[in-house]
Amino acid sequence: MKIGMMSFAHMHAYSYANSLLKLPGAEIAGVFDDDVERGEKAAEKYNTKHFAEQSSFLAEEMDAVIICSENIRHKEMVINAAKAKKHILCEKPIATTVEDAEEMIQACEDNGVILQIAFPVRFSSPIQQLKEMISNGELGDIVAFRTTNRGQNPGGWFIDKQQSGGGAVLDHTVHMVDIMRWYLGKEITEVYAIVDSYFHDIDIDDAGILTLEFENGVIATHDASWSKFSEYPTWGDVTIEVIGTKQTVKADALQEHFRLFASGNKSLNHVFYGNDMNLGLIQDFINCVEHGREPSITGYDGLKAMEVGLAAYKASESGRAVKL
Repeated sequence: MKIGMMSFAHMHAYSYANSLLKLPGAEIAGVFDDDVERGEKAAEKYNTKHFAEQSSFLAEEMDAVIICSENIRHKEMVINAAKAKKHILCEKPIATTVEDAEEMIQACEDNGVILQIAFPVRFSSPIQQLKEMISNGELGDIVAFRTTNRGQNPGGWFIDKQQSGGGAVLDHTVHMVDIMRWYLGKEITEVYAIVDSYFHDIDIDDAGILTLEFENGVIATHDASWSKFSEYPTWGDVTIEVIGTKQTVKADALQEHFRLFASGNKSLNHVFYGNDMNLGLIQDFINCVEHGREPSITGYDGLKAMEVGLAAYKASESGRAVKL
């Protein structure tokens, strides 16, 4: 199967490309990046061709593309790839507005191609084990969630609102909203949030606390931030605590690590040894394309997660809860 990479603007592109190299039936058919220097370096790294023009890239023979551009460009690339009849894995958030996300989903439906959104946390072993416990009734009825996604400030275009559509709250809310929707099978109907820049001198949010209510009355809090400093022993955390009527269980997607003490800039590092979430995501996408099945994480899943992040900004600005 031939897969093309569209942009290496997002650092996850390298993880996805590395995952493709691990799959015997997959081939990186080419790299499109109009940042020529970045694109040429990526193409050299992965022993493939670089294309500076989208049209020539999409004219190549390939089954699917993985889009890792700046958030604002997801719409353009998804629609162009859909028209070229390429199946699509798009980095999160799906877009920067609900209207753009809806247009992207419709374009993929009209052209008969798969649109999957990159939420690799679904493929974390601890997260999947907790999902199985919930499905088996081991937690009883879910009463509430408590989640976190706190990492380091990525800088660059991520802190430029025109390119990103939002800061840490948009960047780090969509993952855990997706997991909560997946666990519960219900939609969020109300969002309240306090959002600001607390840790960095930047013109975009770097932290927020969200309070959410689902359609069945389940409540949740979410702590999203770029609060970890560069010398922190790991990138950050991704956790969920599920409060049930029978028991409460907490899962940490990055808990499987050992501590490495050494001389250097970081005296302590957390070295992860758990399963590769990104590889799981790419394997699932390849399987969807191969068998023509509905993706595990749909464009609609991406839209609903993004919608909550955007609502958090409105709630913080108005000081009132936002209804969805």
